[in-house]
Amino acid sequence: MTSAKPPDRTKEQKRRRRERIIIILSLALIVLLTYLESHFFQFGSELPMGSNVIIFALMNINVILLLLLLYLVTRNVVKLIFERKRNIFGHRLRTKLVITFITLSLLPTIILFGLATQFISTSMEYWFNIQVEQSLKKSLEVAQTFYQKAINSGFIVNNQLSELISRHGMLNKGKQKQLVELMQEARRAHNLNKIAVYSTKLQPLIQYPQTESPPILLDQPVRDVMQQVVKKREPINHIAPTSAGDVVWTVSPLFASTNPQKLSGLLIVGQLLPKDLLASMAEITTGFENYQQMKMLKKPIKISNLIMLSIVTLLILFCASWFGFYLAKSITVPIQELAEGTRRIALGDLDVHVDRDSDDEIGTLVNSFNRMALDLLASKTELEEANLELKLTSEEIERRRRYMEIVLRNVAAGVVSVDAEGHIRTINKSAESIFRLKAEDVLHRHYSEVLQTNHLEIAGKFIEMHQITKHPTMQRQVRSLVGNRLMTLLVTVSILHDEERQYLGIVVVFDDLTELEKAQRMAAWREVARRIAHEIKNPLTPIQLSAQRLRRKYLQKFTGDGKVFDECTRTIINQVDELKVLVNEFSNFARMPTANPSPNDLVDIVQETISLFRESHPSASFDFEQHSPLPLLDLDREQMKRVMINLLDNAVSAVDGNGEIQVNISFDEILKIARIEVSDNGPGIPAKDKIGMFEPYYSTKDKGTGLGLAIVSNIIADHQGFIRVRDNKPRGTTIVIELPGGSRTGAEPLTKLG
Repeated sequence: MTSAKPPDRTKEQKRRRRERIIIILSLALIVLLTYLESHFFQFGSELPMGSNVIIFALMNINVILLLLLLYLVTRNVVKLIFERKRNIFGHRLRTKLVITFITLSLLPTIILFGLATQFISTSMEYWFNIQVEQSLKKSLEVAQTFYQKAINSGFIVNNQLSELISRHGMLNKGKQKQLVELMQEARRAHNLNKIAVYSTKLQPLIQYPQTESPPILLDQPVRDVMQQVVKKREPINHIAPTSAGDVVWTVSPLFASTNPQKLSGLLIVGQLLPKDLLASMAEITTGFENYQQMKMLKKPIKISNLIMLSIVTLLILFCASWFGFYLAKSITVPIQELAEGTRRIALGDLDVHVDRDSDDEIGTLVNSFNRMALDLLASKTELEEANLELKLTSEEIERRRRYMEIVLRNVAAGVVSVDAEGHIRTINKSAESIFRLKAEDVLHRHYSEVLQTNHLEIAGKFIEMHQITKHPTMQRQVRSLVGNRLMTLLVTVSILHDEERQYLGIVVVFDDLTELEKAQRMAAWREVARRIAHEIKNPLTPIQLSAQRLRRKYLQKFTGDGKVFDECTRTIINQVDELKVLVNEFSNFARMPTANPSPNDLVDIVQETISLFRESHPSASFDFEQHSPLPLLDLDREQMKRVMINLLDNAVSAVDGNGEIQVNISFDEILKIARIEVSDNGPGIPAKDKIGMFEPYYSTKDKGTGLGLAIVSNIIADHQGFIRVRDNKPRGTTIVIELPGGSRTGAEPLTKLG
């Protein structure tokens, strides 16, 4: 269920982004204006920086608020104008309500603004009149005069006492009592807190009183002043702050009565200014300074207050316009949502819900609309669920069909299905590859139109087997010629019935056992060759040695029949040699070494082999042609040389030693395959002999062992290559070898016939 409100996330995001930008710009503007006003206003240097920043920051905040409210009010007015121009639903009602509320609030707001402005002006003049300023100024002057008088009084008393002491020589022996009485009298008369006489070495001679409360100590700064008096011989004042208040110290030099130039001591007078007195003086000073600061800020404060009044005025106008918009929105928005919901229902979208924002009559109308939409949606949902079930069922059937097609397409065995009428319905890629067919050529055709004669005979045998056994599944291994290839297939035929045992057709599965059977035959032939080589090789040597011994011992003794004896023994020796050659061939075939490939130049191997045959068969013509450059290939050099020797030897035999033999080498850059073609112009090979020519003991030569091409096929297979035979045009035979351009291991070699 979706709401009928048209969601517009993009507009909302833009609005929030715009508000964030306004806030950031406002803060930056406040900081900038505060900095400029505090540094460039005429009275900015006379005020503390803290006061400048606070006052002008407040002013700028007020200005920004004023501008912000002015923007909001202007925005509402502009919004009304645009809604009217665009004829947006409810614009007339909103305009009337906004104008009404602004009119009702504008008159009292203007009156209040005028009265408040007059009140602020009167108050500011009252606060900053000349009488208040004069009173504060006089109080400050009185405090400063008292403080200075206290300092001067100590200085005068000290000078008078030092002059009396120096003139009457009171530092001399015998006059100390007179000195003490003078010091006591001066302390009582002038209310001194401390009076003392020190030597020029700053050692105390007489001080009065001995103890005082609070204690007044001569700390290090006072002693530094005493050192200066000793040097300069002039009286010095020093004010030392303490926890009890400020102490005014006056230090004067004392001279000898007999020699006015001789310094004989120091007179120290200390007078305490109480802490409460100092606090009162500081309070008067602070009050006057604050008054001066406030007076300097009179105009900014007045402007700030006027701005605040303007903010309040604009706030009232904004609230009036906003309330007008809000009231109009509470009426027009539900009606607009109902209209939008009705339009969507008319277009077929029944998933509509209008939010209820109130409990009044409009809310009742919204509830009725929502109930109607729910009823329509429920009816539509029931229909859609029924359609969905049908669709899901259809999709499940289609999914299963596609799954079966994928399985059949990727299974290694060939699979063909035939319906009850005998028409081919499915054939997978493996079946196409086995029978060299294309699916589009055989689908929906009767199987009898597609199968060859020999294949129809095999099908007839399966039909007879089913009629006899009645088994639903039959399996049989057959050998059949497919094109030019003799293939061994494991054929499995399954009869299909439905739940009611109605005949639906058959499924035939073909497993290609050709390569497996070939590998088994090759292994069996190797075992036979090994046994033959073992059983025959042992007696051959004794037979040959015995025949040779008979010739040496008895050939000269025969007179009449010597020729027969010679021929018989020679025949035995020659045949034994031929048997040894045959046994060696068997032994080599049975003990084929594993290929040990390494990077080699195939062209170099071929040319080296051709050179040997050119020398040994000068009557034959050997032509070599390289069609493209070859990279280094992973080859076993000795085994590949053996391949070329066997192929060239067969070619020489085919042309009876005086024909033409052509060797071509090329490299396919796309497939990365090196190709060798050995062609002769001999009589060629019959089609029936091409089927088994790469199997052991196949030979068309009178003295051949039948192992040469079998060995070649094994070597090429060990190199993960392919070998096939085809007719050479216009006559003769061509052996084609294809080798991979890179290292390939682990694949079963293939032999092709073409």
